[in-house]
Amino acid sequence: MRHYAERPLPRGGAHAYTATMQSTLTWKGAGDVEVLAFDIFGTVVDWHGSISREMQALYPHVDGAGFATAWRAGYRPAMARVMSGELGWLRIDDLHRMILDEILPQFGLQALDEPARRHLNLAWHRLDPWPDAVAGLVRLKRRYLITTLSNGNIGLLTHMAKRAGLPWDCILSAEVFRAYKPDPATYLGVARVFDLAPERVMLVAAHHDDLEGARRCGLRTAYVERPLEFGRDAPKDVSPRGENDLHSRSLVDLAEQLGC
Repeated sequence: MRHYAERPLPRGGAHAYTATMQSTLTWKGAGDVEVLAFDIFGTVVDWHGSISREMQALYPHVDGAGFATAWRAGYRPAMARVMSGELGWLRIDDLHRMILDEILPQFGLQALDEPARRHLNLAWHRLDPWPDAVAGLVRLKRRYLITTLSNGNIGLLTHMAKRAGLPWDCILSAEVFRAYKPDPATYLGVARVFDLAPERVMLVAAHHDDLEGARRCGLRTAYVERPLEFGRDAPKDVSPRGENDLHSRSLVDLAEQLGC
């Protein structure tokens, strides 16, 4: 059950208080958490919109939204092949390239040469943040250590952060732990890196399966609504679930709830 500490009543009295309850209450467990670990694709950056826009700019005759969806659809099956032992360990850059080569013929792009394929594959390094992401992270960084916890590889996450202005204190990746989420090695690895008990780490993500994996390892969890993660034609259900410690509309909202 969530426990909150009230801040002073805002201007406008009780009505204003009710209307802004999410932003005027601080989660009482905020002081118990030291590290916020963030999922990246879909939570901090808009992968679907970014890939769609890049495809439209590079290849206007191609359905950019459909291409983004198809590329991402190969992500979990490709990771499953690694986790099952069918493939050796691969970085996400390598998995993205494998999927890219498979889907190019579906969109009439099978003739792309190696430089063009390489450039397109690096689109995942150039993903744009959600509009609230940088401001929210800057606020959260004032009080907490903030780190990535992504299946993306270190080079990808570093290039992305540099381009988008994401102010991480640390970049942690599946590459560090040689395991993809939701392997417990990833969540417990964050706690081990910072020499903390798992409950002093909070995973922030827009995906309930990721958060469930973190909870099983003893981490705290915060859900972030990203209804347009898969594009405007495929809105997500972002209804609150009671098992999460916090539910937020954005990273700025999360900062409010954590007293930042």
